[in-house]
Amino acid sequence: MSASRRSPSVLLVDDDEHIRAFVRPRLEARNIEVTEASSGEEALRLIDDSFDLVILDIGLPGIDGFTVVRAIRERFQIPIIVVSGQDDEADRVLGLEIGADDYVVKPFLPRELIARVQVQLRRVAQRAETPAPEHRIAFDDIVLDGNAMEARRDGHVLPLTNKEFDLLLYFASSPRQAFSRDQLLRQVWQTEPGWQDPATVTEHVHRLRRIIEDDPANPRHLVTVRGVGYRFDP
Repeated sequence: MSASRRSPSVLLVDDDEHIRAFVRPRLEARNIEVTEASSGEEALRLIDDSFDLVILDIGLPGIDGFTVVRAIRERFQIPIIVVSGQDDEADRVLGLEIGADDYVVKPFLPRELIARVQVQLRRVAQRAETPAPEHRIAFDDIVLDGNAMEARRDGHVLPLTNKEFDLLLYFASSPRQAFSRDQLLRQVWQTEPGWQDPATVTEHVHRLRRIIEDDPANPRHLVTVRGVGYRFDP
């Protein structure tokens, strides 16, 4: 969001008009501007960097939601909350791996969705209004740049989603400190374990290992601490 503190803007993508009619007034009641799209094709026509958040149903006709996520991620860093009618682990993992920031299963409680929306919008506002301090961390041949929000290995940008970068930067900022999954949900996702499945953390850690570790099955940096969670060893 801009420094002028305009109302946050959300693109709501769902082919079910009843879902859109259910969600829209609840967002607008919180001074959030809502633009609707009923298909993936329409969403890709409308999307630009004026939006602060996308709420996207995976089960769209025509261009499916996963394809829309990939297309948005190729052009923008806008947070994306994926909505699915199936509580399928494979779908959840895929959605997070290709760049979604959160995953909500239908039917959902209105307050659950609103809470997740507000978390993402707070993060957008904080990044826009608060200049990031100079923050670079290097380990092995990898450099994390907190200002640019990117990680590089030998000068090449690593394919990390926003959340994967946030998690890696959080770990690397506190080396040798063990964190539980619940702690990571609170600090990195800024949500409570009751709202988000702790397995989300596990999935992100596994993805990070595949990207940064020479041997993901025997990680050197992102280490499992039995009975606790995870630790970063530089």
